[in-house]
Amino acid sequence: MLRTRLLTAAILLPAVAALVLFAPPWFFKIVNVIAGLWGLYEVAEMTGALHWVAIPLFAVVGGIPLFALLYGANLGWVGWVVPLIVILMMLGLVIRIEVAGGGERFRGPRLVFIGAAYVGFLFPFFSLVRNRPGGVKVLLLVILLAVVSDSGAYFVGRYRGRTKLAPSVSPNKTVEGAIGGLVATIIGGWLLFKLIGATWDVGRILLFAAMISILAQLGDLAGSALKRAAGVKDSGWIFPGHGGLLDRTCSLVFALFFAYYWFQ
Repeated sequence: MLRTRLLTAAILLPAVAALVLFAPPWFFKIVNVIAGLWGLYEVAEMTGALHWVAIPLFAVVGGIPLFALLYGANLGWVGWVVPLIVILMMLGLVIRIEVAGGGERFRGPRLVFIGAAYVGFLFPFFSLVRNRPGGVKVLLLVILLAVVSDSGAYFVGRYRGRTKLAPSVSPNKTVEGAIGGLVATIIGGWLLFKLIGATWDVGRILLFAAMISILAQLGDLAGSALKRAAGVKDSGWIFPGHGGLLDRTCSLVFALFFAYYWFQ
């Protein structure tokens, strides 16, 4: 399993880096569309909605916002209010799974609706962030900070973790790990901003890094809650040893939504 994970990472990481750094905006957007459609497929598969009857729901709730946000429709306030509502819905799912003790399953139209909206309204922010002026640096910064947060949370949680954070949603996460991830991201953010020569004041740098860590960890919990509600371990199988696309992106989508409007 470890060998498979390492081999997948060795292929995937350079490919993603090349895509972010060198792809023309139109090509990156097409890849984003394909990723969004695959994300909707993963939602359908893990919620048991992979049949023709569910296609209109996925098209309206997931497909329309995916294309509308990616291809320049002027959605006005809808473009930020609805994604924010979707984020709150996902966090509500985290709370519900935790309160229910993880034993309850929520398969059905409600879960399909939440999953489709999650992909349709939040996946476009990969392109919305990356394809704007200076967006390549911002996307790489968010990815790096999310990795630092995840790594800090993992190592601190593994060696110092005592208090479970949300055991019914994600049994291995601890409060100590979450704090460790936050501290690591704040330190890493300060170093990264110094390396790229940002002119922000220290307070703004620390606030941005802290928000990315918090949202990355909440996104990770939301992804876990979606899988718990569906009764599956992984969202899919596309990345051998790593699970599905939603498994790899859940820590980024909330953070990218925030980053997009932070730099607006």
